[in-house]
Amino acid sequence: MIDTASLSTLIRSQREGFIDTLEGLTPEQWLAPSLCSEWRAIDVAAHLAWAPVLGAGAGAVAMARHGFSMNRMIARCAIAWSARGQAAILEQLRDNARSGARPIGMPPVAALADAVVHGLDARRALGLPGQVPVESLGPLSDFTLGTPWPMNAVVGGSARRRVAGVRLVATDTDWSHGEGPDVRGTAEALLLLLYGRSPRPDELTGEGAATLLARL
Repeated sequence: MIDTASLSTLIRSQREGFIDTLEGLTPEQWLAPSLCSEWRAIDVAAHLAWAPVLGAGAGAVAMARHGFSMNRMIARCAIAWSARGQAAILEQLRDNARSGARPIGMPPVAALADAVVHGLDARRALGLPGQVPVESLGPLSDFTLGTPWPMNAVVGGSARRRVAGVRLVATDTDWSHGEGPDVRGTAEALLLLLYGRSPRPDELTGEGAATLLARL
């Protein structure tokens, strides 16, 4: 468990760290692909900028426009928002960091998941350090493992099904989950796995590693 104050601090630090990353990118890097197949780095940034401040009315309209598919709405809105440009994206991201804005109807940990996981989506694709705090592994794993269908579609699918039958063990913090053959990795590698991304094969060790990698 993590207390509210510590969670708020983590969210703000991750958001500010991503802003720092974006401010250091070249124009070409802003337009480079991310780990999200449909998004460039600028689309990831646009999603993190405007998804937390999307009102209920605008969200309902967007859902209807995209056939009531949450994933389709999220994917296409981010691309549309990115047309507002880098300056507007950075301004909104700074405002979110100050205000603590989060997606409507979602718990505070959802904002941390967005900041950490989407930060990895952009940074990893660009070959930049992930900047994942090890203390985020506990709350973020609880969030994705505890999110039921159909809402788990927006957090990488069913993490519980993905890691069934193995024991995840963090190598850089005191955390484990599950039963079965061990799969060992850093907090960053395990979060990628839990949220439906593929860590590099050399980032996971243990008897269960090959089984999990085959599921991704």
